[in-house]
Amino acid sequence: MTPFMPTGNGHLEDLARDVLSRSAKLSGMLAPKSQVGIVELIRLINSYYSNLIEGRNTHPAEIERAMRSDYSADPAKRNLQLESLAHIHCQKAINERLVREPDLDPSTPEFFAWVHGQFYEKLPEELKWVENPDTGEKIKVIGGKFRERDVAVGKHLPPEHDVLPTFLDRFFETYKRGKFHGVKPLIAFAAAHHRLMWIHPFLDGNGRVARLYTDACFSTFPVEGYGLWNVSRGLARNRDGYMRCLDEADAPRQGALDGRGNLSNRTLMQFCEFFLGTCLDQVDYMTGMLQLQELLDRITGYIQARNDKRIPPPPGHAAGMKLDAAKMLQEVLLRGEMGRGEVAAAATTARTGREVLAQLLAEGILVSSMPKSPVRPAFPTHLAGHLFPELYPMGARSL
Repeated sequence: MTPFMPTGNGHLEDLARDVLSRSAKLSGMLAPKSQVGIVELIRLINSYYSNLIEGRNTHPAEIERAMRSDYSADPAKRNLQLESLAHIHCQKAINERLVREPDLDPSTPEFFAWVHGQFYEKLPEELKWVENPDTGEKIKVIGGKFRERDVAVGKHLPPEHDVLPTFLDRFFETYKRGKFHGVKPLIAFAAAHHRLMWIHPFLDGNGRVARLYTDACFSTFPVEGYGLWNVSRGLARNRDGYMRCLDEADAPRQGALDGRGNLSNRTLMQFCEFFLGTCLDQVDYMTGMLQLQELLDRITGYIQARNDKRIPPPPGHAAGMKLDAAKMLQEVLLRGEMGRGEVAAAATTARTGREVLAQLLAEGILVSSMPKSPVRPAFPTHLAGHLFPELYPMGARSL
């Protein structure tokens, strides 16, 4: 699977430098406690887009309902909701493990197997099976278990199953944490993303594991501001380009001017350029969305539309919302966290403040860790679609 890193990558270093600097700038645009709500939203959105890459369309509103144990009566849709929850569970488990084990190296075979196992642990039984396209044989995928048979992925023939340990060990030695310095780790993340897909260590779930692995790499480097944006959204929004670049990077070396490895240096460079360009696009998108005055204006516009009932309430909640909610939300967003009495005091009257605060809490727009503790902003899907245009498709399908 050589080359492991593209040669002649000066342009890639420029892209990586831009990703690091612009992502760091993004991290300072909101109060830290306000960022928590954005990160939680992006985690849900990441589940949606990662599923979309796999050909599964489970709308963020449906995922959010599943998080409240509100499942579809349709078994197929319910399974897709549960698949999304499995992805979110896996993301959370990874984040918690990275905190517990700050020196953890995500490039180890043990980590790949653990991530795969975490995902399949919560997956519905019906989604744990794959079919051999040649024979029609049904094969159960065991979470955390590397494949024990040879496979074909389109035109690509991954390494035979009995040499997987050799390839995975070489992968670790090449991409292990601390191996690259400066901006080169980001180029390594892009190259490793493809090379892990090329190895194809599991019967199924390889793309998902590769994206979760890449998330862990960005977190452990760390890339300041990662979590306020996520690469999966960009890859899904250009799924055809992503799949094409993955396929092209499988190509063997094309002559004496195409590097010195077994695989093409040129197409690996193209994949890395596509990947880093996608990262930069996502950073720039969220930077535009978090421009403070524009975000405050969108909050005002949303409350005005709720007030005159141009925007319906979330299911199960009363229509309308008093205009005082705009100032209250803006205050919490600016400070990140506020006591309940302080939030209510931003309204025109104490009674209005209490009523609006109760409504914002009931709709999940403000949240707190305890019943009477300070509140911070959250971004449920019925609000997020208006505050962050095009973050995900607005139209929620009925369950």
